[in-house]
Parts: sequence; C-alpha cells; structure tokens
Amino acid sequence: MARLQGKRCVVTGGARGIGRGICDAFVREGASVLLTDIDDAGGQAAATEMGCDFLRLDVRCEADWTALERGEPAIDVMVNNAGITGFEDSPGPHDPEHSSLEDWRAVHAVNTDGTFLGCRYAIRAMKAAGTGSIINISSRSGLVGIPGAAAYAASKAAIRNHSKSVALYCAQQGWAIRCNSVHPAAILTPMWEALLGDGPDREARMAAFVADTPLKRFGTVEEVAALCVFLASDESAYMTGAELTLDGGLLAGSSASPGE
Repeated sequence: MARLQGKRCVVTGGARGIGRGICDAFVREGASVLLTDIDDAGGQAAATEMGCDFLRLDVRCEADWTALERGEPAIDVMVNNAGITGFEDSPGPHDPEHSSLEDWRAVHAVNTDGTFLGCRYAIRAMKAAGTGSIINISSRSGLVGIPGAAAYAASKAAIRNHSKSVALYCAQQGWAIRCNSVHPAAILTPMWEALLGDGPDREARMAAFVADTPLKRFGTVEEVAALCVFLASDESAYMTGAELTLDGGLLAGSSASPGE
C-alpha cells in the first residue's frame, strides 16, 4: 500500500470528518502529509495519532497561505477540503429571500475564497516540477439547487467551476498539474450526529435521511478518501477538469431504487 510514496500532500480541514479520513488514507499509502485546520487541539491530536504534520491554517486568511508557501514551497498534492454549511453559528434562514448578506459572505469566505487561495498556492508550489494534483471537495449541492442552503450550494457550485478553470489554465501552461472536484452527497461524519442522535430511533432516522438515495445508505468517509487517493496518485494522470460524484446513485436521473 504505497500508491502515494514520496508525495508531499497538504489537506485543509483535516482535524475531523472527511478531511481526517483523507489524511489517514494518504498516510497509509505512503505520503508525507501536512494536516491543516483552525482547530489547534483537534488538529494536533489527529496529526499525532496518524503520524503526520500539523499547521494551523485559516483558509480565509491570505497571510496564513503566504506563511504556508514559505514553509512548504513545493508540494505534490493539494486537497482543498475545509468548508462550512453556514448553519454552524447561524440557524438560518438560508433561503434566497431571507438569508443575510453576512451569512452569505461567511460561507463564501471559507468555501469559495478558501478554495481559490488553496488552488493559487498549489499552482505556485507545483509549477517548478510541472506536475501535481489539486483535489477540491465540492458537494452534490454544487450540482443541484438547495433552496434552504443557498449560500452553501452556490459556494460548492463555484468550487466545481473553478476546478475546471484551474485545470484548463494549468494545461495551457504546459504543466501536468491536474485539478478535479469531488462531489459527495450524504457522508456519515460527526456533523450528522446532532440530527441522528443515539436513541432507539437512530436507525429509523438514518433510513429516513437516505430514503431517496437508490443505494439506501449514507456514504462513508473511507469511500471519499479512497477516491481522493486515486486522484492524488499517478493512476489518474490523464484525468483533469473532471467532477466525480459519490451519491449512492442520487443524481443518476431518478430517486427511485433500481428495479422499482
């Protein structure tokens, strides 16, 4: 298991959830990983447990990216994973009519600006070698409208499109620097725990949330991480500007289960 042997990888939002799963998978595949997050305690603990490095990085802050560029002037893989839904500190509303400009900007500062700055850093850190892989974590919500999460959906759509612009720009320069976006749907991470609870009705709640998903289950962090390993590896050397969905068949064209 050494598909990423010798590769230096940076992952944002790596303290927990999908980001942590990606870091863990990369380390197990032989990569040297820099886990970044704004959660100092959680990030350092996760990095120590997995055997990777930790750096505090606020993806909204250009100065933090400048500091990262000084410390890590050359990398092989960049995963722009850090993101927020907008519901962490503000319960809403987040629909197009009632959402505040402050809430809108807060989501885009992390998701859109953070990804832009991450891609810019990665290009600069990869162009001397002329090769590398940029992986941007978007969402199913970046492919469809979400009336109750307008800012989140718009930000994830921006990530999808910017990934294509980055891919084309790098190809135009003659670099083998690839950029692809990953679009998970319902992935079972800690953010779901408040909704699912730990009572006797937990399984019923889980089933209700994925009732419209043809595969009738949540996705796992490990499944997202496995796709990122592929995109980070040389196995995907001919893939750039692509969008890859992990949604249990939700966007295949029907919410009905196969055969029904």
